[in-house]
Amino acid sequence: MESPERARLDAFFRQITAQFPAGEAITTLVITHLLPERPAFLRAMTEVSTVGAVLPKPRSIHQPTLDDVRRTLPVHDLTRERFTDETQALDYLEDTAGGRDVVLVDIGGYFAASLDTLVSKFSGRILGVVEDTENGHQRYAALDSLPCPVVSVARSPLKDCEDHLVGRSIVFSTEALVRGRGDILTGRNACVIGFGKVGRAIAQTLRALDLRVTVYDKDPVRQVQAHSLGFRTCASAADAVREAELVLCATGNLALQQSDFAALRNGAYLGSVTSSEDELELGSLHSLYQRTSISPELTRYEITGHYFFVLADGGAVNFVHGAAVGSYIHLVQAEILAATAALSRDQFQPGMHEMAASDRHAIARTWLDHFER
Repeated sequence: MESPERARLDAFFRQITAQFPAGEAITTLVITHLLPERPAFLRAMTEVSTVGAVLPKPRSIHQPTLDDVRRTLPVHDLTRERFTDETQALDYLEDTAGGRDVVLVDIGGYFAASLDTLVSKFSGRILGVVEDTENGHQRYAALDSLPCPVVSVARSPLKDCEDHLVGRSIVFSTEALVRGRGDILTGRNACVIGFGKVGRAIAQTLRALDLRVTVYDKDPVRQVQAHSLGFRTCASAADAVREAELVLCATGNLALQQSDFAALRNGAYLGSVTSSEDELELGSLHSLYQRTSISPELTRYEITGHYFFVLADGGAVNFVHGAAVGSYIHLVQAEILAATAALSRDQFQPGMHEMAASDRHAIARTWLDHFER
C-alpha cells in the first residue's frame, strides 16, 4: 500500500473510532483475512481494544502482511477444531485473555459451537460477538439461545457493495482458472446455488459473459426472485447441477452433500464462495474418488465413469487473486469497529442484533468524505 493511500485509510479509521469510542477497557480476539489492506483495520482495532490475538483464516493469508502484523500483534493459528471442542476453546481463551472483558470478532461462526461454555465458565466476561459473514450469522442464529449479544454485520446495507463486488471477483477468478487449463466459459451452462446478494451478483455476471444460468435456492422466495430476473430455476440442487458445466456455490451453508456430487456432469468445474467445510462436503469423497492435482488451484476428482474439477480445493475462489473489492471493504470494517465499541459499552442484551441505521449513515457519510469527495 502506498504511503498516501495508507495515510488516507488511517485517517478514515481515526474518524470512525472517534465517532464510536470504546467504553470500558476490552480485549479482542480477531478472526480475519490477512490481506494487504488488513493492517489498517487492525491498527484501528487497537484504538478501541487490546488485541489479544489475531487469528488469520488459513486460506486467505498474504505472507508479507502476516510478517508485518506479527511485528506488532500476537498472531495465533486458526482451526475450526480449536473452537469446536469446548474444553480446548476455554483453555485457549483463558491462556490468551484470562480474567478480562472480551469481544470476539468473528468471520464464519468459529466461536458458535463453544459459546455457551465460554460465556458461562470463562474467568473474565464475554461481552459479545461481532460476526461478519452470512454463514457465521446462520451458525449463531441456529443456536437454541444466545448467552451473550451477537452483533451481525452480515446483512448490513453497507455490505451490499462488497457482496456485489465479491460476486464479480468470484467469476473473475473462476474464469482465470478455467482459462489456465486452456478452456473458456462463454456459451456454457452454469449453475449458481444460493441466490443471496453474492449469488445474485455471480448469476448476473455469468449471464453478462454469455453463459446460460440456472439458479437453485432452498428459499422459495429467492427462487421466485431468480425466476423474475429471467434465470431458470430447479426444484433441487441435484437437478440444478445435472446439466451444468460450471457450478458455483454461494449459500453460506452446506450447498452440496455427498449424494449431490454424483449428479455433476462429467468435466464440470465446481467452485465455492466461502470455506470448503462450509459449502462442500468434499471430505466425504476422499475415500471414493481419486484426486489429481492439475495445477495448484485445480483438482480433478475421478471415479469409474465420472469426473469433475474442483477450483481452489473447494475454498473461496476469489482469494486466489486477493479478493480485492476496493475501498468498499472499509465500510464493513468500520461497522465492525462500531459494533465492537458498542459491545464494550454493554449496549446490547443477549441475542442477535445489528447496528442502528443512524450508525450506518454516519459510517457512510465518513466513507464518502474520505474516498469519494
